[in-house]
Amino acid sequence: MSSVTRVEVLNTGTELLFGSVINTHLSFLAQQLFPIGLRVQRQSTIPDGDSIRDAITESASRCDVILVTGGLGPTTDDITREIVSEMTGRPLRYDDSILQKISKRFKQRGITMTDRTARQAFVPEGAAVLPNDHGTAPGLHIEARNGIPHLFLFPGPPRELRPMFTTYALPILRSLAGKQDLHARTYRTTGLGESQVERIVGNRLLAIPGLELGYCARMGEVDVRVIGSRTAVESAAQLIEDELAPYIVTTEEKDLEDVVVELLKANKATLAIAESCTGGLLANRITDVPGASLVFVEGNVTYSNDAKMRTLDVSAELLSNVGAVSEEVARAMAEGALKRSGATYALSTTGIAGPDGGTDQKPVGTVFIGLASRGSATLIEKEFFPTDRPSFKRICTQHALEMLRRKILGI
Repeated sequence: MSSVTRVEVLNTGTELLFGSVINTHLSFLAQQLFPIGLRVQRQSTIPDGDSIRDAITESASRCDVILVTGGLGPTTDDITREIVSEMTGRPLRYDDSILQKISKRFKQRGITMTDRTARQAFVPEGAAVLPNDHGTAPGLHIEARNGIPHLFLFPGPPRELRPMFTTYALPILRSLAGKQDLHARTYRTTGLGESQVERIVGNRLLAIPGLELGYCARMGEVDVRVIGSRTAVESAAQLIEDELAPYIVTTEEKDLEDVVVELLKANKATLAIAESCTGGLLANRITDVPGASLVFVEGNVTYSNDAKMRTLDVSAELLSNVGAVSEEVARAMAEGALKRSGATYALSTTGIAGPDGGTDQKPVGTVFIGLASRGSATLIEKEFFPTDRPSFKRICTQHALEMLRRKILGI
């Protein structure tokens, strides 16, 4: 038997197309499949009903495996099982062991089982049953035959699908996949735009035989993703690490705040924060990281001038002379937070989030970010991020965390 390589996901459910339910299946399935050398080539979402037949027919012409979610329950719109039975020429056969398991589950919960529940005990002839340890509808694996690829049918609820997939379906798929030379690595970078990253490494990466290259840009971050054989990925890794080293935050599924907290822990350092324009978001990002209590001393949201004076000892004269949004005030805020907290480092933010409040000298989007530290001169960076308020706050905190990361690493 030749190995399977091409996988498609077919998500059924009218509620998914209404937007009333968020479809999380693709992310989960793709992440589970890649380590065994399989990739999802395409994903489709269709309503309940006869459109399932057309979707399977279309996918069957170009893939080896179809993973179908939804439509296995007891209600009238759950007809995935019946459609697959008809398409594969496998009559439905009653499996009493399934009904007994369902009946036991209902009894344990003190619920009366309806007549329609018995539909879930009918299985296409020759199909392998994937037990449902967290619900009633079993999953099914139907081997490839007569132009129809391997079909895996799963219940729709994630709490049922996920354990069923990892426990019962994944071992079968691993066997079907055989040995695949498929590897991937993602480099999360910050401090450069997508076009800048592409200019530095793009053309040379594309010249590596058999390498698939992709970028994913988010606010203040760019992921560089390489996929291919081990040889191709290792060649790409060497190039990326040589050219982008100062900008690489991590190669793991981590956010910048996770990396910063880890660095603080490793260096037995602590952090205090003084925020104005970011309104507590910087402290929130730090405290979202488990274990932040070991390194985070305090956060101060000094939004008003009075709060800056009372909490951080920023002088009234300074605020009057240069304004709250200034290099001098960002410095005073960071140094005030450092002094009052006794921390190793202190970050400060002061800026104009908009949409009002800007001037010709200080337009909306202007921000000053300060970084004070023990035994070092305070660093101040002036940036300009003209965007909406939530985006402004996010990118300001991203820049502040990157300043701290570089300071700790000596970059």
